[in-house]
Amino acid sequence: MPPATTTEALADRLRDLQERKDLARLGADPRATERQHAKGKLTAHERIALLLDKGSFSEVESLRRHRATGFGLEAKRPYTDGVVTGWGTVEGRTVFVYAHDFRIFGGALGEAHAQKIHKIMDMAIAAGAPLVSLNDGAGARIQEGVSALAGYGGIFQRNTRASGVIPQISVMLGPCAGGAAYSPALTDFIFAVRDISQMFITGPDVVKAVTGEEISQNGLGGADVHAGVSGVAHFVYDDEETCLAEVRYLLSLLPANNRELPPSAQSGDAADRAGDALLDLVPADGNRSYDIRPVIEELVDDGEFMEVHAAWAPNIVCALARIDGHVVGIVANQPAAMAGVLDIKASEKGARFVQFCDAFNIPLLTLVDVPGFLPGVDQEHEGIIRRGAKLLYAYCNATVPRISVVLRKAYGGAYIVMDSRSIGADIALAWPTNEIAVMGAEGAANVVFRREIAAADDPEAMRSSKIEQYKQELVHPYYAAERGLVDDVIDPRETRSVLGRALAMLATKHADLPRRKHGNPPQ
Repeated sequence: MPPATTTEALADRLRDLQERKDLARLGADPRATERQHAKGKLTAHERIALLLDKGSFSEVESLRRHRATGFGLEAKRPYTDGVVTGWGTVEGRTVFVYAHDFRIFGGALGEAHAQKIHKIMDMAIAAGAPLVSLNDGAGARIQEGVSALAGYGGIFQRNTRASGVIPQISVMLGPCAGGAAYSPALTDFIFAVRDISQMFITGPDVVKAVTGEEISQNGLGGADVHAGVSGVAHFVYDDEETCLAEVRYLLSLLPANNRELPPSAQSGDAADRAGDALLDLVPADGNRSYDIRPVIEELVDDGEFMEVHAAWAPNIVCALARIDGHVVGIVANQPAAMAGVLDIKASEKGARFVQFCDAFNIPLLTLVDVPGFLPGVDQEHEGIIRRGAKLLYAYCNATVPRISVVLRKAYGGAYIVMDSRSIGADIALAWPTNEIAVMGAEGAANVVFRREIAAADDPEAMRSSKIEQYKQELVHPYYAAERGLVDDVIDPRETRSVLGRALAMLATKHADLPRRKHGNPPQ
């Protein structure tokens, strides 16, 4: 048989290469793919295809294999080593991604697996582009021992180094237990899918052995638990397709890195559109409840906004939206939940959102209708002072454009904390329904005029009279404006157009903090 020609030899090698690439993509065991689909879960490549623009994915180290020995590992060396890494685009902008492949070692992390993740994280940081992790793994690969644990350390170190430099998004699409849960916790946002996402440090079996408590995986660390109880997850959805579509939408609102501005987008929604509906959405009576979300819809482009942590600490609303095409971060008290008071959870939720927006050059709009901080023994004993101070610290530290609008109540320390002029708001506005004061007129009258009320022949009539006197002297809508604590009292219907002009003016704002290694925020 004559020797193969150069062309034939190259063709053989190309066929061999394609077979290896196919094996890396499809997996060695078709039954593993069937089992993944039977659980209602997609494969790593299927998930990446939904996340990124069609045909844009470039895979890195698809032929990587581990070199571990012992416990039968030397006989099982699949390509990719259980994680798919690479980059692509979302709406034409570069995004880096890694996705655990549960079909291989249950997505468990070993040394080679970790090194692939380290590499793609380093590439994302160097390129200044967002990083998305699609998590579906069983934790550290026990057979590789401490080498696997060291791999997690490298991921955590890079998560921390990338914090505030590039957006980091974690998508929970399967189990994430033990030390593996700390990487998502270090990222900016966590997405979860009902029924298939679980996160916990110790699983149900360990919990039962140690405490005697019996609980399911979803009951301990399912998507809704972390979205509504622990506050670990920021977004939760019913299926992977919707979840990944929303990840794409979030990325469209974020800059690639901390050196860029968020991407603007043209809208058919006129910047000077009048908000007549606002007159009916917010009752003038400060004791009446209402939902702040329709107010936000009326102010932002096309009524579209993406709420963060919607199910956790509902007494404050944090959202990303656009006004006149420009991205803004919105922080708003929610009178429909706990009358909009600030408590521990709301303070922490708002603080982290403010810090995120400040890190990535997203202007802040604060809508204020707050009766104060939540009183109570539990709040005091659980640290409302230090934990409430987190929101104060975040605002005071923020250098992005900051606009606040007082809609109705703004009482006491909560008024100061909600980005008042005194802590650095660039533009402070108020509606004519505003009540900016140390406390409500009823409470204030009881304190200031307690002797007169007690000595009166008709204490109730005297109390009513003193309440009205306090309102007229100190709580009228123009008291703060007369003292320069708000820049203007505006017609609610003009709020959108006023905000648009203010944001345009502040677009070139530049502010420097004192030189320091970093601050020491309250914990």
